[in-house]
Amino acid sequence: MTTEQSTDTGPAAAPDGVAAQWVPPSWEPPFAGTELEHLTGALDRLRTTFRWKAGGLDREGLDTSVGASSLTLGGLLKHLAACEDHVFTTKLKGEPLGSPWTEMDQDDDEGWHFRSAAADTPEELYALWDGAVARSRATLAAAVAEGGLEQEAHVTAPDGRHASLRRLVFDLVEEYGRHTGHADLLREAVDGLVGEDPPSDWRP
Repeated sequence: MTTEQSTDTGPAAAPDGVAAQWVPPSWEPPFAGTELEHLTGALDRLRTTFRWKAGGLDREGLDTSVGASSLTLGGLLKHLAACEDHVFTTKLKGEPLGSPWTEMDQDDDEGWHFRSAAADTPEELYALWDGAVARSRATLAAAVAEGGLEQEAHVTAPDGRHASLRRLVFDLVEEYGRHTGHADLLREAVDGLVGEDPPSDWRP
């Protein structure tokens, strides 16, 4: 296991005691942007925070659970990778999941990715999540360019109404918010890492 600690040094001081202009990290949402910038910015900040909390661990660290819960960081990596592809492949476009999911042994239980992660190596889990997020970013950018956030997604409510792309992105923000909180507790149990945001120079 490895340990990374969050440090927040604040804005650098300029000569003569004048505060330097703050340069936000690449994953920080804008302070005053468009709806799209704030929505995707919030999602990317949560993605980055989650990836930081789950990052740099060996198999033992990724398979650590807390108390009666069976949740692990490895399971969350695999689950959120599946959520990314499900949202932007099946829900948005109505297409079945392709590789790498079609090469995996699955069962009918929706929680199979939580359980099966224990058999995956850290390299496999990190690559799975990183790849899914890269696909999602590309798909979302193309979809927004084509039809904006108001466009209809493939998925429908029980009464037949189609969700909008905006709803799908909000749902994914909610999903990450829920599981990033879980990751906070799990990572602290692994090696004591705490902190709200990754260091500004952090990279996976």
